[in-house]
Amino acid sequence: MFSFFKKKTPPPGQVASASPATGHELPVMPESVVVERRGWFDKLRSGLRKTGSSLAQVFTGTQIDDALYEDLESALLLADAGVSATEYLLADLKRRVKEARATDPAAVRSLLIEAITELLQPLQRPLVVGEHSPTVIMVVGVNGAGKTTSIGKLTRHLAEGGQKVLLAAADTFRAAAREQLAIWAGRNNVEIVSQEGGDPSAVTFDAVAAGKARGCDVVIADTAGRLPTQLHLMEELRKVKRVIGKAQSGAPHEVLLVIDGNTGQNALAQVKAFDDTLHLTGLIVTKLDGTAKGGVLAAIALWARERGRAPGATVPTGAVPVYFIGVGEQVEDLETFNACEFATALLG
Repeated sequence: MFSFFKKKTPPPGQVASASPATGHELPVMPESVVVERRGWFDKLRSGLRKTGSSLAQVFTGTQIDDALYEDLESALLLADAGVSATEYLLADLKRRVKEARATDPAAVRSLLIEAITELLQPLQRPLVVGEHSPTVIMVVGVNGAGKTTSIGKLTRHLAEGGQKVLLAAADTFRAAAREQLAIWAGRNNVEIVSQEGGDPSAVTFDAVAAGKARGCDVVIADTAGRLPTQLHLMEELRKVKRVIGKAQSGAPHEVLLVIDGNTGQNALAQVKAFDDTLHLTGLIVTKLDGTAKGGVLAAIALWARERGRAPGATVPTGAVPVYFIGVGEQVEDLETFNACEFATALLG
């Protein structure tokens, strides 16, 4: 099996590094990986600088009082955390402040990082491939979320990990979508199955069959962008998923939704709608690079806690993990999600 956290696993005997967040110990890493991860954290912190600056200002006072909590409530709402997640975090924070007997606003900031980290922790899980041959990944999202670009970056990660990847150009509706995916296939030196003007379900069926015949480790299906309100088009995605299951029993093994980090609470609405239709297994959050507020992940995490299994669902009850987050256009700007890093970057 191949996990996206395995490349972060150090050899025995290496010294653990401290989290840039609260000093909590991170998994033991070799120095080269520590440097790489810190570089990534700096990009993430820069991407969330607007939210970070707003939240950091809350803790510049001299005392912990009602005014601090009121300012923090406003800052969290402006960060797109939403009403429910904001209320949850404030209640949790007040409990932590009381238990820690904190008297300094700076200490409250550290406690809030811990509260957000704990809320986001269930979203931190690795994408694992290799349990099935091939592992079939269906990628969905609305137009403009960065779906095809994320597939290209994900393909690079997989290829660098020694995985043989086959792409399915099942976005047959958007102009130039097939050509865009073909460019990524060429960059990553992987094969692609496509049909000009073909039926999306037929393309995915052929791709899965080809992946099995060619001994591929992973088949990734790019699908047409859909707005959750377009019910007839969402039904087309449901059909694609059913056809994939006919091509390989138990597939798709992952149904990933790509969401734009700039869309605020609308991102939560997308997660709910796509999950109702397809039973999502994971998320990729893109465009956290300067204008995104990022707090919506807290709202998603709170929703995931209450997520139940719909009738006929084949995925376990619980969180829909955030496998990757993106902070730019470069191929290296897609990385695994780390709850503590994200909480720290969110607080500036």
